[in-house]
Parts: sequence; structure tokens; C-alpha cells
Amino acid sequence: MNVYVCVGSSCHLRGSYKIIELMKENIEKNHLEDKVNLSAAFCLGKCTTGVTIKVDDEVVCGVSPENFSEIFGKYVMEKVQA
Repeated sequence: MNVYVCVGSSCHLRGSYKIIELMKENIEKNHLEDKVNLSAAFCLGKCTTGVTIKVDDEVVCGVSPENFSEIFGKYVMEKVQA
């Protein structure tokens, strides 16, 4: 599974580096290092909707520290376990 976190200007200002840190922590905590490739992406084209991530081919907008756990569970954990 490939996970990209946008680090373009708009997402950077909305906290994309915090999302990267949360993603790293959760990948490690769940022992997914061999199943999830985490990368930064310059721009995912959704600049007005907050921090954007892409999980394989699915784009998820509006990621924040407050909703991170829910999004990680739905878009990463559920797919890894499927």
C-alpha cells in the first residue's frame, strides 16, 4: 500500500507535517512498516480542502489531528487487513 501526504503550500500551512508524524507513529505502532510505504507528495490538487492524503488511488481530503485516527482506521487499517 502506498500512502502519500501532500506537503504543498496549502497543506503545509494546514499541518501536513503533523499528519506525517501521526502516520509514521501509527504505521510503527501497528507494525505495518513492511506493508505501507509512506511518502510526501508536492501537491495532490485539492488545495482548498485541508491536508490531503492519497491511499493507493483514493484521495482523502480534510485530514486533521482530530480526525486522523478515524481516517487511518478506515483507509489504512481496513485495507491492510482485507
